Amino acid sequence: MTSELQPVPCDLSIEAGWVVPVEPHAVVLEHHAVIVDKGVIADVLPIAQARQRYAPAQTVSRPESALIPGLVNAHTHNPMTLLRGIADDLPLMEWLQGHIWPVEAAVIGPQFVEDGIALSIAEMLRGGTTCANENYFFPDVQAAVYKRHGFRARVGLPVIDFPTAWAKTSDEYFDRAGEVHDLWRDDALVATAFAPHAPYTVSDANFERIRMLADQLDLPIHLHTHETAQEIADSIKQYGQRPLARLDRLGLVSDRLIAVHMTQLTDAEIELCAQRGVSVVHCPESNLKLASGFCPACKLHHAGVNLAIGTDGCASNNDLDMFGETRTAAILAKAVANDAKALDAFSALRAATLGGAKALGFDAKIGSIEVGKQADLVCVDLGQLETQPVHHVVSQLIYATGRHQVGDVWIAGKAKLRERVLVDMDAAALVANARQWRERIAAIAR
Repeated sequence: MTSELQPVPCDLSIEAGWVVPVEPHAVVLEHHAVIVDKGVIADVLPIAQARQRYAPAQTVSRPESALIPGLVNAHTHNPMTLLRGIADDLPLMEWLQGHIWPVEAAVIGPQFVEDGIALSIAEMLRGGTTCANENYFFPDVQAAVYKRHGFRARVGLPVIDFPTAWAKTSDEYFDRAGEVHDLWRDDALVATAFAPHAPYTVSDANFERIRMLADQLDLPIHLHTHETAQEIADSIKQYGQRPLARLDRLGLVSDRLIAVHMTQLTDAEIELCAQRGVSVVHCPESNLKLASGFCPACKLHHAGVNLAIGTDGCASNNDLDMFGETRTAAILAKAVANDAKALDAFSALRAATLGGAKALGFDAKIGSIEVGKQADLVCVDLGQLETQPVHHVVSQLIYATGRHQVGDVWIAGKAKLRERVLVDMDAAALVANARQWRERIAAIAR
């Protein structure tokens, strides 16, 4: 009997004023602890019980903080953080073709990708993001940098119908995709997805090849689609079909599809996405800034479509602030639907956590604070004057909290941010490196 009363050893106990597990939905647990052992959530229980039941190697007490699952940025181009602010206040195609692509062509390479992602990881950690869905070139470099910094990611394997620094022909894109996938197929933190750029830059033949390989390798397909009205018009002119209809004809509209932007949707297309299990990534700030249109987030949510949130890249947003992005998503949904009840605070938080995890196929591992899941966790300080008084915790998180209130971050139980300080990244060195890239890029852009 005596041995049964002995406290159970564990690695970590995080005691918080509030724990917001996300699953079950719309629940807030006051004065609870989350027990972490070997990188996994071992228990969630009241603090008083946790102190009796467990003997943690470390206790982190945050009585004024809310503990939430790590935010999932479901659509990023993180190397492009080094292009933050070089071309603003322009429509999508002029922005891409006249500014971004020419500068990219001059600087893109392994070092650009490595340095851009390192800078992004630091920014994301300081904003409570613990997982990113990456879409860019040199996925081999991306994966290695994410792994080195202990950051969770799904890395896109790019396919586009023109030569780039990564690959010159369709066969080379697919060959290199296979090589990168094979290297990372069993990794605990980093996984892969196919990342065809967009319907207007990928042929039917390559889409069919992607569908076949995605089925064989059990991979998601991460795709910009229905981003602008011009994209729809051009698709009808070229193919006689809207992009989603064309993708459906090619067999891509399924639960593998991570459809990004989706600002131009009919009710029938929304229903098709719901029936097929498509996940939609809402990137409201990038869409607003480029005047691309409005994703009908409320209609998608009510139809049962899995909704996730993404910042897009810093070249078009211009930040990786998932708190800001989720607030914009929630408020914009109300305006678009003309309904103040649309995308309530709990649903918005769910989209930014479990919705993103589900879109990436990671929902069995992350996205909610449940026993058995990976301990990807974030403490948000609600004791600051900007979030006082705390009447409703999740309302404060969505409508009042800034990313500067993120105090502590763990990924797989390992501390990444401690009391606002990056644990194993040199912030000053990252800033210095970003400044030298600024000089290089400014010389090109002139």
